[in-house]
Amino acid sequence: MAYDFDLYVIGAGSGGVRAARFAAGFGAKVAVAESRYLGGTCVNVGCVPKKLLVYGAHFAEDFEQSSGFGWNLGEADFDWATLIANKDREINRLNGIYRNLLVNSGVTLHEGHAKIVDPHQVEVNGERFTAKHILIATGGWPQVPEIPGREHAISSNEAFFLKELPKRVLVVGGGYIAVEFAGIFHGLGADTTLLYRGDLFLRGFDGSVRKHLQEELTKRGMDLQFNADIERIEKQPDGSLKATLKDGRVLEADCVFYATGRRPMLDNLGLENTGVTLDDKGFVKVDELFQTSEPSILALGDVIGRVQLTPVALAEGMAVARRLFKPEQYRPVDYKMIPTAVFSLPNIGTVGLTEEEARSAGHDVVIFESRFRPMKLTLTDCQERTLMKLVVDGKTDKVLGCHMVGPDAGEIVQGLAIALKAGATKRDFDDTIGVHPTAAEEFVTMRSPVGA
Repeated sequence: MAYDFDLYVIGAGSGGVRAARFAAGFGAKVAVAESRYLGGTCVNVGCVPKKLLVYGAHFAEDFEQSSGFGWNLGEADFDWATLIANKDREINRLNGIYRNLLVNSGVTLHEGHAKIVDPHQVEVNGERFTAKHILIATGGWPQVPEIPGREHAISSNEAFFLKELPKRVLVVGGGYIAVEFAGIFHGLGADTTLLYRGDLFLRGFDGSVRKHLQEELTKRGMDLQFNADIERIEKQPDGSLKATLKDGRVLEADCVFYATGRRPMLDNLGLENTGVTLDDKGFVKVDELFQTSEPSILALGDVIGRVQLTPVALAEGMAVARRLFKPEQYRPVDYKMIPTAVFSLPNIGTVGLTEEEARSAGHDVVIFESRFRPMKLTLTDCQERTLMKLVVDGKTDKVLGCHMVGPDAGEIVQGLAIALKAGATKRDFDDTIGVHPTAAEEFVTMRSPVGA
């Protein structure tokens, strides 16, 4: 049968665009449908605008610390509207870049909601198109729990478009999105409280990292409330919000921001017209080749719920394009040693196993850890401390994990990720000459194990 397209991609986010571009480059006839914005969550309401806001929030510290270096700046004045307008301009520029990437690659772009009609047919804007392969890359969507007054809360989708900076913010959640936005609001001057229903945020991260960040955020004056959750939200006559907690306490705020997880975006996608199945959490079930239970349909990225990170979606998109249209170049996606950054203030950078994971896996764990005040702060009153940690296998000397909390942690850990991917040992770290004076050199100068 002759199809209109070799590959029809639903969703123009990171993974979908990567798969479409490279499939077209390999000679396939490709179309992409997108109903919202080019670039997906990351470019529009995720990592890119979030990091721009993190940069903005960090200036308050820079201004404060500059006096120790002889600068007298006077009183700083922040304007939220300017930051958001400039952010919007940059995102619009990136939308244009994504459009050009697709069109210049020979991909047909359909701007509208695509619905799967049958295993080889998609309908968009009233037109139907046939395809040999259909790729679902529709991403995720923030979830706000079903509590009374949930309509008064916002998620990350709305936070980037607030007309003004709230004076008092309740951030609900314990994952990286909650921690990052709490840092943004707090850094920009809002009175910020972070509520999390568990004992300590960032579950799954190394225990030392979690505790260290808790200490640093507390030093900065952020109100951290663990084992706390909201039962209901009520809007007051003056427009403010009253949040009643499950323990009976009442907190008042101007904004309640939820970051309590994301669901796969499968609304009105037409999966009922196919044999595609979902897992128990509602994500599209795929095999190691990103094949669904319907032979002609594949899925990748956040919608399959594996590792929900932009670079992972890019790798998955590349793998799909190669396997389908350039099999001699195909390489499976390796989910081990994926470096991760959390753009909290201070930043977190991590790659490899946590101490807890290493012990659970049966390794003979040796820990090297350093906490120190960065050189930049020695001329200031700031008492922030950086954490660096190596998790090592005592039998093989292999470095199993690297973890950092401190300035530029993500930038530093990216380089370390290459070393761990290549199988570096602690001796390799020890034999590497450091760049002096930097914080990063601490990773190659830690000699004494913790507790030794």
